[in-house]
Amino acid sequence: MDRVLAVLVASPPALVLALVFLLPALEASTLLGLFVPGEIAVLVGGVLAHSGRLPLWAVAAMAVAGATLGDQTGYLIGRRYGRRLLSHAPRRLVRSGELRRALDLVRRRGAVAVLLGRWVAGLRALVPGIAGLSGVPRGTFTLANVCGGVLWAVTVAVLGYLAGASYRLLERRLGLGGEALLGLLVVLVAARLWRHRRAARRAAG
Repeated sequence: MDRVLAVLVASPPALVLALVFLLPALEASTLLGLFVPGEIAVLVGGVLAHSGRLPLWAVAAMAVAGATLGDQTGYLIGRRYGRRLLSHAPRRLVRSGELRRALDLVRRRGAVAVLLGRWVAGLRALVPGIAGLSGVPRGTFTLANVCGGVLWAVTVAVLGYLAGASYRLLERRLGLGGEALLGLLVVLVAARLWRHRRAARRAAG
């Protein structure tokens, strides 16, 4: 990842600005975010703004546009083709009912899942499609997507601007923060599923 950051920092400003839009846009629409987090380009855009090679407002604007459009596309793909994609999910998840319960949880807590998922690279790639598949209303998703996209894009761009030459350390800290949030989400989901199973056993008894 350090090599990717170094190449981006040395790239022409116009190319970096294009990537500030493209990488966040492709995260959920193509699942690229599972391999290359879009925050890398936004972070580097902020660094170049710090050095005067790009205006900070342009970096933030392109990041917001890419993040919101990409997630909206991911949502529409999940809504239209989600069932077909779901048929390729691991059988263990389907048989155990874990996937169904996860989809149901996103359906009930859709806006919250979209807002929190924005801050974890892997979830940014998956949550929009799952939201579309699970039936989250388009208006609810769009509002959460725009709010989360603006907050995320502006925050990462400003952090890159403030970090300046310390962008590598900041990138690692953002990754650790995302992993911590993901761990918290896993614990919360597991606790909810445990309570659900416990209530079902009591009702059956």
